[in-house]
Amino acid sequence: QVQLVESGGGLVQPGGSLRLSCAASGILVSVYNMAWYRQAPGKQREWVGTVSTTGNTNYADSVEGRFTISRDNRKNTAYLQMNAAKPEDTAVYYCHAALGRSLHWGQGTQVTVSS
Repeated sequence: QVQLVESGGGLVQPGGSLRLSCAASGILVSVYNMAWYRQAPGKQREWVGTVSTTGNTNYADSVEGRFTISRDNRKNTAYLQMNAAKPEDTAVYYCHAALGRSLHWGQGTQVTVSS
């Protein structure tokens, strides 16, 4: 059974940093494209960024230069490092793993950016 478990969410002040983790079981993150999505209240889920199996990263314009996605294959975990957080980053953040038609979602973790 595949599980993606996000952690690390919480309250952060504007300009602050937070690191989200996505611990995988049942799959190897090293062979999956690992992505992060987010969904703010009343809005559709949106893509944040992806780290490919080759280590290439791509980001949404709204987070480019502030967020960094990485992967630790030994820990079978993906990460989202959030820096220079803004109130508009407030959302539930979801981890996503994709390999062909094998698609998996985590349950999400809440991030609130507020003073």
